[in-house]
Formats: sequence, C-alpha cells, structure tokens
Amino acid sequence: MRVFLTGATGFIGSAIVTNLLNDKREVLGLARSEKSADALRQAGCDVLRGDLRDLESLRRGAEQADAVIHTAFDHDFSRMADNCEMDRIAIEAMGGALAGSNKRFIATSGLPPLMGQVSTETDILPAGAHGMPRVSEQVAMALTDSGVSVSVIRMAQVHDRNRQGFASYLMDHARKHGVSAYVGDGQNRWPAVHRRDAARLYSLVLDNGASGERYHAVSEEGVAVSYVAEAIGKRLDVPVRSLSEEDSAGHFGWLDRIARMDLPASSVLTRQSLNWHPLQKTDLIQGILASV
Repeated sequence: MRVFLTGATGFIGSAIVTNLLNDKREVLGLARSEKSADALRQAGCDVLRGDLRDLESLRRGAEQADAVIHTAFDHDFSRMADNCEMDRIAIEAMGGALAGSNKRFIATSGLPPLMGQVSTETDILPAGAHGMPRVSEQVAMALTDSGVSVSVIRMAQVHDRNRQGFASYLMDHARKHGVSAYVGDGQNRWPAVHRRDAARLYSLVLDNGASGERYHAVSEEGVAVSYVAEAIGKRLDVPVRSLSEEDSAGHFGWLDRIARMDLPASSVLTRQSLNWHPLQKTDLIQGILASV
C-alpha cells in the first residue's frame, strides 16, 4: 500500500512515517522545504514538494496513493481562522481527487468541546462548535457522500520528552513571566496521549478502521491543569499561582482560552473496536518533568 501523508515531518507525522515503513508501506510524504524533503528521503520515503496552499500538489499526492493520511495543520494561534480555512480547502482538494475511488482518507481533528462532559467517539461535532473555527472533521466526513472511505482521529494533547501539547505553551509562558499559573482551582482537564501511541492508532485505522467512524487518540482521560502547572513550576523552579477569573486574561493573553479548557475524553470505544492500547509508560506530567 502506498500512503500519501501530509505533515510527514511534523511531530506526529514523523512517528507515523516510522510505523508505516516498519509495516512495509510505501510513504509519499508532502514536503514544503528541501530540508524536509531530505529528511523524508533519508527515512526511506518518496517525496512530493508542496504545502497546504498548493492544491495541485495535494490532488496529485492523493491520486498517486492508495490511501491518504492528513496530519498537517498550521498551529499559529494568532491566525487560527485563516489556518482553519486553509485546512478546509486542502481537505476538499484531496477529497475531490479521491471521489468515487473508495480509497481510505484519515483526517485529524480535535476533541469535542462539551463543556466539561467526558466526550466519546459517538459525540458529533457540529460546524462552528462553541466558536471553534476548525472544521476538519465535518469537511472530511462529508466526503463519504462522494465515495471516499473516511475515518477521523480526534487528537488529545500529544507529548513526549520534547513537546507536550498545550503544556509546552504554558511552559514557555511560565519561563517568560517567572510564574506557572492556572485558573481557579485548576480542575479543568486536558486529555493526553504519547505521540508513539497516537502514531500507532493511525496504522490501526488504516488497516481496520471503518468509514464514517471517529476514533479517540486518548490515553489519559483528563489531566487537571493545576497538575500541569505544578509540574511546570517544578521543572522550571518557578512559583505556582492560582489566578482569579478576572486576572486570567491579563496574565495569559491569547493563552487564556486554552488555560481554561475542560475537554475530558474517553477512548473506550476506540480501544474496543481496534484493540488499541497505549503502550508508552511516560504520561503527560512525566513528559513535562523530563522535558529537554
């Protein structure tokens, strides 16, 4: 099987590459720079130069593959709406190239923001849910009507020793301001998954995933943000502080919404249907404490 992979040199994509090659898959990786192209060639991948704005390269990659895995996304939060629109157009372009083929398309999405309820794979994420502009899941699922076999992987906070999802942003903020903070009692929760376990889920969905299904890459249902802040304080040797609701926005700035997020999520159905069980021993807090 030949797989076209966007985000192939990214944090998650690079781990997916390793798994696919170990499984004797051929990988066609999208590369927007010669440095990325060289890294993919050295790993054993074929290379297609282009990016999410180059729709012709996306169509060509989809046409040349037996399956598509889409992990690329620009996480510049200062221009989130523009990046989400670029993602929507990119998914539609690849989906158009796959129309009528019944080839597998695996899209990456966020978890449903259910205001503190534990989300499951059966929860449907409506367009514009709670003001979130990202519509990766909704656009990808719509492709099933045009003869594409679509599965969606909803991603928790992905971590290892180098990066820890949203916690990395909080760590940078704490390093800059000399204090690690959380809001109120800090019991709002972030689900988490090690990047190697997340990458393995993509392989399982590629082999055994069902069209129209959503899967949760979640190993920890919800880590309290106060625990995250305390681990950051210990890692950086800075004080830890609880902020009032009134003081939060002034301290965190654009990070305020992230610091307040409460997104616990279950992966019970994913584990049952695909026999996916997280194997990595390092959890999110351990990743923060061991970060390099």
